[in-house]
Amino acid sequence: MNAEIIAVGSELLLGQIANTNAKYISSQLSELGINVYYHTVIGDNAKRLKQAITLAESRADCIIFSGGLGPTKDDLTKETIANHLQLSLVTDHEALGQIEAFFTQRQMPMTANNRKQALVLDGCEVLANHHGMAPGMFLTYHNKTYILLPGPPKELEPMFQYEAKPKLAELIHDGGVIRSHVMRFFGIGEAALETELDTLLETQTNPTLAPLASDGEVTLRITAKAQSDAEAEQLIQHKVQEVQAIVGHYQYGIDDDSLASKLVDVLRHNHLTISAAESLTAGLFQSEIAEIPGAGDVLIGGFVTYTVNAKTHLLGIPSSLIDTYGVVSAECAVAMAQAAQAKTGATIGVGLTGAAGPTAHGDEPAGSIWIAFVIGDQLPVTKHLQLSGMRNTNRLRTVKYAYDAILKQLRHCGYDIQL
Repeated sequence: MNAEIIAVGSELLLGQIANTNAKYISSQLSELGINVYYHTVIGDNAKRLKQAITLAESRADCIIFSGGLGPTKDDLTKETIANHLQLSLVTDHEALGQIEAFFTQRQMPMTANNRKQALVLDGCEVLANHHGMAPGMFLTYHNKTYILLPGPPKELEPMFQYEAKPKLAELIHDGGVIRSHVMRFFGIGEAALETELDTLLETQTNPTLAPLASDGEVTLRITAKAQSDAEAEQLIQHKVQEVQAIVGHYQYGIDDDSLASKLVDVLRHNHLTISAAESLTAGLFQSEIAEIPGAGDVLIGGFVTYTVNAKTHLLGIPSSLIDTYGVVSAECAVAMAQAAQAKTGATIGVGLTGAAGPTAHGDEPAGSIWIAFVIGDQLPVTKHLQLSGMRNTNRLRTVKYAYDAILKQLRHCGYDIQL
């Protein structure tokens, strides 16, 4: 099967929002072994949408629509598809009941046009919307499959994952299963990872391997087809072991892990706490941790010491040290880490300082970064980076390098770190 994704909405063409839905749907379809050859974006125009549908039908078995299912006049996706397929729109009474309940619970008047959201293509399977009002639709008609999904990602993603995806899998795999496992790596680029795994990539059959670079990291999706979950899992784990034997020292997590979430998990599991004194990252190190549920168990607090005055007065770093070595130095980073640890009582103290760019900081070029951290009563660990990205890219990369360096040191020290 091959598919085409049609996103509907003038706001996409105007650049007001990004088409993240197509990216998400494509990634999900790849897990099912469904090829996506085209992404199409159409404004709120029935004539052009109909032309896009006709073209998609000439080159795809499955056409997936996102957007245009709402209550307003410019929401015209299902009306246009109904007209194109010469099908009626009928009211799904379960969806209508949910819409009415939404307004009743909030003690809000329901305008008449909201009833439009309960209209569905006659003969379709209705996809329940547990995070919004407009239901989705799954229709196989004249040897083509049409899937209609709402536009908001918070509604589309769970609807596709739990409603549409199982129906697609059942349609194309005759009772078999497809399972995927994602390995996450940091400190190695996509090209380098492919080179290291060249033999595995050249000889892949089932499972298949698909590397992807994203935000300074690399993921490797391993996808297996089998007759049962157990068989698929066995195929995947065998391939995981082969990959880990080659590049396992770069792996930090799996599936939905991030460097921040992995660090929080490891700290919680080992009953460790952390604090940071940040200069160039200005709180980003701690903010990324705080986004993770359970961060309160490990993050005690910390400091943003952007100026020399803040470093000396808030952290107590001797001005003589800064005069001698400068703020962009290993010595300053270590002093920041030690002060954060001492002042908060955290197990781990972290210091982050550097020249984010675009200009140099004294004699230090833009992108010169120092990371330091202290674990317990061990000697400080320092890491120097010379980054070449834009200012805020350098700040985010600094944080990720810090998380990765701490995780690697914890592993080296014998702490329990499970992938």
